[in-house]
Amino acid sequence: MGARGAPSRRRQAGRRLRYLPTGSFPFLLLLLLLCIQLGGGQKKKENLLAEKVEQLMEWSSRRSIFRMNGDKFRKFIKAPPRNYSMIVMFTALQPQRQCSVCRQANEEYQILANSWRYSSAFCNKLFFSMVDYDEGTDVFQQLNMNSAPTFMHFPPKGRPKRADTFDLQRIGFAAEQLAKWIADRTDVHIRVFRPPNYSGTIALALLVSLVGGLLYLRRNNLEFIYNKTGWAMVSLCIVFAMTSGQMWNHIRGPPYAHKNPHNGQVSYIHGSSQAQFVAESHIILVLTLYF
Repeated sequence: MGARGAPSRRRQAGRRLRYLPTGSFPFLLLLLLLCIQLGGGQKKKENLLAEKVEQLMEWSSRRSIFRMNGDKFRKFIKAPPRNYSMIVMFTALQPQRQCSVCRQANEEYQILANSWRYSSAFCNKLFFSMVDYDEGTDVFQQLNMNSAPTFMHFPPKGRPKRADTFDLQRIGFAAEQLAKWIADRTDVHIRVFRPPNYSGTIALALLVSLVGGLLYLRRNNLEFIYNKTGWAMVSLCIVFAMTSGQMWNHIRGPPYAHKNPHNGQVSYIHGSSQAQFVAESHIILVLTLYF
């Protein structure tokens, strides 16, 4: 029984091999090659991403804000793969551009980037960069950008949305306001650390000294302290100062004026009713004193 059964099993196996479709071997080979190619492409993408992040971390170790030209912008910001957020300030800092607003915004941007660079939460998920008009004119043209300074957020995936452009004209460019916008777009919270500024303390000390000296000189005649008209004038001055456009400028931190980097035209009056330039307050002050 065992001897007769063995040839029978070999004949059945031969029948199964003959029934196997002859076209399945090229298909399996093609599928194997496709898997190898996809795996190699994924590995290449991971290596490219690792190289980009390593380069950005090296630049950040030297400067909290690194400058970009057209080639670097396309490689590190526009081209995939990318798993990090990039904050870019488009500006015009060259002296011939005469953009005072750009210099003021750059100072606030530097404070913000340094606060992130030297914080304990610093990581490779957020970077700060800059594109100057004279170094990346092609980038300005590619983005159809005709004003500076402008702050944009480029997310890890997809294209920037409308909210990824910072509303500088309405909010101003203070580092604290930029930090709130970044937290809203990236969920990265940056605590702004400003360098110590003793000018306010010195001014207060001088004021106290001046008032104290005046009271000392008039120590035998202090009836003016009980002058109701004088105190009323002081109160009105404080009220007018607190409700003036200058106080709005102090809170919002808007630019003094706006200069178009393409044609050099300077605008002293803001086109929107929801914002203003610092120059507008000065113009109103001069007109009020004159008339």
